[in-house]
Amino acid sequence: MTKYLDPITNSLKLIGGKWKVPIIYNLRTGPVRFGELKRILSPITQQMLTKQLREMERDQLIDRKVFEVIPPKVEYSLTEFGKSLGPVLQLWCQWSTENHELMQSIAEKNQSKS
Repeated sequence: MTKYLDPITNSLKLIGGKWKVPIIYNLRTGPVRFGELKRILSPITQQMLTKQLREMERDQLIDRKVFEVIPPKVEYSLTEFGKSLGPVLQLWCQWSTENHELMQSIAEKNQSKS
């Protein structure tokens, strides 16, 4: 039996980490091929992108479509479940835009300390 955790912890089990939210963000407008995702998300490694996409497919956030062509073509798109994160991402983007200067200042201070 899986223990119920608070809603934030439960959702972070699905979308937590460095790459999943950026992947979802970049799939929000429609299907994207693997190579294009890798280019957009540089410096992500091929191995890490593959791992993240497999986890997200397992968790029903994305669909993977393989085209039987040479060279192989694979596209990723959001499921309805993945698309349901749209309003959350929109608010997150708004928050980030509204607080850009403060976040930039914090990042610069943290960088100078390291």
